[in-house]
Amino acid sequence: MSDVRRRVPRTDIVLADPLLVEPIQRLGRARVKAAVLATQQHVRDGRLDPADAAPATLAALPVGACSLSEVLNASGVILHTNLGRAPLSTAAREAIAVAAGTTDVELDLASGKRGRRGRGALAALAAKVPDAGSVLVVNNGAAALVLVATALAAGREIVVARGELVEIGDGFRLPDLLISTGARLREVGTTNRVTLADYEAAVGPRTGFVLKVHPSNFLVTGFTASVPVSELARLPAPVVVDIGSGLLAPHSLLPAEPDAASALRNGAALVTASGDKLLGGPQAGLLLGTADVVTALRRHPLARALRVDKLTLAALEATLAGPQPPTAAAIAAEPSALRARAERIVLSLAEAGIAATAVDSDAVVGGGGAPGVVLPSAAVALPAAYAERLRQARPAVLGRVERDRCLLDLRALPPADDERLLAAVLAAGA
Repeated sequence: MSDVRRRVPRTDIVLADPLLVEPIQRLGRARVKAAVLATQQHVRDGRLDPADAAPATLAALPVGACSLSEVLNASGVILHTNLGRAPLSTAAREAIAVAAGTTDVELDLASGKRGRRGRGALAALAAKVPDAGSVLVVNNGAAALVLVATALAAGREIVVARGELVEIGDGFRLPDLLISTGARLREVGTTNRVTLADYEAAVGPRTGFVLKVHPSNFLVTGFTASVPVSELARLPAPVVVDIGSGLLAPHSLLPAEPDAASALRNGAALVTASGDKLLGGPQAGLLLGTADVVTALRRHPLARALRVDKLTLAALEATLAGPQPPTAAAIAAEPSALRARAERIVLSLAEAGIAATAVDSDAVVGGGGAPGVVLPSAAVALPAAYAERLRQARPAVLGRVERDRCLLDLRALPPADDERLLAAVLAAGA
């Protein structure tokens, strides 16, 4: 019997196969070569015919050069943190494609001189919130608070209510972040109640600013009391309001959610927020406030370390100035329309012999926004075993298991993806 190694196809011959020309262009030669080497080992082990080396290599290659996988969000959580929060609009995705090349991010094409970085995105943000004297963008909400605490309160005190010293996902705690800047926290009130008198007693010569934080991922009910921004604004110290979720103006469906415009009208010197939550844009930290405060933040050396890249600037501008983003559309979706979509999917599944039912469901905003708000929705109910199968699909589908059923909630899923969801379920049921 001949040596099995003589049957292993040469690496250069497999790489030259026409089947691998496009993958090499898409993924790079090094990644395709690594797959070829693995295929050659299968031939040595007798698990693969040498003639099938190129097709086997092709089958083993990933779809793209990035390890991230596309996921259809059927979880019923509109801003799912584990799915990257807000999905971007088509306009924002197209803007990113433009920004990915060579652009005029810091060039004035008319004069040929250096231009202001992010001028389009900043102008779009200012136009959305006319109450702001000036605006600034950094790389996320936490960065916005770090910049504010460093610039306004390093070596000084931040007065904040005890009940607003929040912890969010992955063990991130607001007080730890603020203390890391060199500021000292002056806690006032109790877990459930704080009064204006508590703030008045704490504010003094060492106060950098008064911080009001929206507890965006939990509710405190019962015997509670808090102080509105309009009353805090009477204190002899600037008031910084972290609204968290990125709502720029009041929303009729989310009446309890604080917004930037209202906080500024009520006297806040500065508002901080996230760009990838209710705004529906890319990850970014938004700072909106009086011209003098924002100017001080922009001129601080730390602002350079926290600045956003051209991709974020492009996506943010397109989100602010372009059409309604998917997040806004998902929140505004009519329950009757969601139910009709679910029934159409169930009918198509029944025609293929897959038992499913259209059921009423409860969706939430998620992403640290609108805690306690339930949005009536509709879902396709399948046996619980489908949940794991669908997570392994391409594209992956994330539903949720409830009462031994896999629910595919449609509120966070754009109608254009219904056919893709149907195809994934059909494949999982085959």
